[in-house]
Amino acid sequence: MNGLLNDLSLWIDNLTGFRGSSGYILILLLVLIGYKVMNSSNEPTKVEEEEEEEKEIDPPRNFTQKQLIYFDGKKDEKTKEEKPVYLSVNGIVFDVSDGRSFYGPDGPYENFAGHECGVALAKMSFETEHLDDLKGCKDLNFGEKEELDGWVEKFTYYRHYPVKGRLIAEDDLNSLADRILTSDDLSKYTGDDGEEIPEGYAAPPIYIGAGDKVFDASFGGAEFYGAKGGYSRFAGRDISRALAKMSFSPEDLESSSVEDLDEKQKKILNDWVKTYEEKKCYPIIGRLGKTNYEE
Repeated sequence: MNGLLNDLSLWIDNLTGFRGSSGYILILLLVLIGYKVMNSSNEPTKVEEEEEEEKEIDPPRNFTQKQLIYFDGKKDEKTKEEKPVYLSVNGIVFDVSDGRSFYGPDGPYENFAGHECGVALAKMSFETEHLDDLKGCKDLNFGEKEELDGWVEKFTYYRHYPVKGRLIAEDDLNSLADRILTSDDLSKYTGDDGEEIPEGYAAPPIYIGAGDKVFDASFGGAEFYGAKGGYSRFAGRDISRALAKMSFSPEDLESSSVEDLDEKQKKILNDWVKTYEEKKCYPIIGRLGKTNYEE
């Protein structure tokens, strides 16, 4: 029932621009709503509410632009299933899959899917130059900022689109990539609930070192490397040796040495680095400063 009301209200929003016939359209829609209410029992509504309560809500996560673009609502090339539809508004990532007819493939706002749309919505623009401009949200004029706040409020409280996390600006991530980090630096970022969440982030960082690079696995990998994940012992460590040897042994976790690895183990390590960087798209937020690592 709520879905019907939301859909009808959206139709009303779009149709009221046609002033000549809007009165008749509104009357017809109100009649349809009344009919649906009068002929709907309470039991299905209760079942729907119970099902919604039973659904496990994923904890909020951090997104890069490369990760967000995946959620465009199109069919996944591997699974052949439709992907969810996500978009970001001033860095807040919403799951707008319930509005697939508008934001999904062939919808009037399909260009917004998988993108940061804050500036475009604030300016009421479909120009691609206004997409993916997260920094630009801070440079809007007073009226545009009010418009932007209105969209965030509408998505959150009116459309009830689930918030999936936060989009982090590429420039901010790139500024971290050349830092040299020590094992002590890594140990401060394990993704535990008590750790400080940086401004603009949705979840605390999870640093993992592999090869000569440091990745932040809080960008989609918390279920594996977070406090409740099966690989939580990897968080906040240089795990190069453990990855290369496919080992959980304490001596391999405690050691960061890769000097004695054989060729097969080096290949395994390089494959993991490639997976983190290209498949998982975890951002590189620093370097380990190793001089004995060869890709």
